[in-house]
Amino acid sequence: MDIVVKGRKTEVPERFRKHVAEKLNLEKIQKLDGKVISLDVEVSKEHNPRQADRSDRVEITLHSRGPVIRAEAAAADPYAALDLAHGKLEARLRKQHDKRFTRRGSGRLSAAEVADVVPGVAALNGSGQVVPEETGEVPTTKVGPLEVQGEGPLVVREKTHKAAPMTLDQALYEMELVGHDFYLFVDSDTKQPSVVYRRHAYDYGVIHLESDPLAEGGGVGGALGG
Repeated sequence: MDIVVKGRKTEVPERFRKHVAEKLNLEKIQKLDGKVISLDVEVSKEHNPRQADRSDRVEITLHSRGPVIRAEAAAADPYAALDLAHGKLEARLRKQHDKRFTRRGSGRLSAAEVADVVPGVAALNGSGQVVPEETGEVPTTKVGPLEVQGEGPLVVREKTHKAAPMTLDQALYEMELVGHDFYLFVDSDTKQPSVVYRRHAYDYGVIHLESDPLAEGGGVGGALGG
């Protein structure tokens, strides 16, 4: 990973460049974000005497295969500004790292436990097979285009979005940007509705939907975990 230090309307002394290399602990940064490609550090100076306490500004931009992370700060000298910007960058990296860890943590339910937590869902046994419900007359109500058996509760929200076709790489970037575990998009190569999703660690999966007039019902809703 490279660190690029540059000045905007000011000269950057070699001593400060060395200090940047020492201050930005690359090993620690890569532990928080293993997809880092490069770090840009831009130093600028405000010559207005009224802003002497904020005359030096440092902006750190982290480029990776995920979203770009930026932190900036101003102080009376570039070293103090670098310390402040570095603190902000590390806090944002740690927040992003913890968010990924939480999403991939051990708080997921087994198939057999879902029925105990989600009302109205079919109960499964340890083998993932549906447990037959007791027979009896169950009231049916209509919610929008759906017929719902039982009392629910059921919350239905239907949305339609216009989306320009995009590549798989762009879909991955957009998914990381919004911090979701999946992202629905139209593949610019296949022109098919597609879903990219997070699997394990930094592995991703993608599902393409292809219309089949001979197929009967069903879908791929259960395939995201594969």
